[in-house]
Amino acid sequence: MKDKNIVIIGGNSGIGKAVAADLSSKGFNLFLYSKSGEGTTALDVSLDFDVIPNLPEVIDGLVYCPGTINLKPFHRISISDFQKEMDINFYGAVRVLQACLKGLKKSDSSSVVLFSTVAVQTGMGFHAGIASAKGAIEGLSRSLAAEWAPNKIRVNAIAPSLTDTPLASNLLSTPEKKESSDKRHPLGRVGTPADIAKAASYLLSEDSSWMTGQILHLDGGMSSLK
Repeated sequence: MKDKNIVIIGGNSGIGKAVAADLSSKGFNLFLYSKSGEGTTALDVSLDFDVIPNLPEVIDGLVYCPGTINLKPFHRISISDFQKEMDINFYGAVRVLQACLKGLKKSDSSSVVLFSTVAVQTGMGFHAGIASAKGAIEGLSRSLAAEWAPNKIRVNAIAPSLTDTPLASNLLSTPEKKESSDKRHPLGRVGTPADIAKAASYLLSEDSSWMTGQILHLDGGMSSLK
């Protein structure tokens, strides 16, 4: 694993930080990016760019973690709100994928991990903005998996339910909110960053070498159980 180069966008917080920690323990070479640049290379995915600084020549894995939680009734979601959701969740991913494609092609077997949400498959009120943006991610994942398969580039996405990260802090800020959120999941709890990190590590590893174009529903049973 020490010769495998993994690029993580959003690697200093929440799920991205957990993915980085898990991969680091396995000996991968990590190239971390975040908007703040704290402990990583600065990269604002909402801006146009052609080149990402300090990328390795060969990219064996790419994880795109930036996301948003902006839950509102549909009639209160402005066009600018929708644009922000798309810019961070979808267009940011597109920019990164285009900038990394040359390096991904140079790997003998590379893997891309993107993130969706349970709210794409399971209709949830007040989720129109994020569900729309992440729905685009799911379509992109399947399309690129087909297009890039001849280059031995695998593309999969993880669709979590509510996960205990800084991004979700307002939804889990009191014991009552936490208990209510836990109860909505058939397995009785919200997700942890470690739950998601283990799945991302699997998708990046040779253990999943025959998997591409898949949406992995990691949601405590919410998308498929009553």
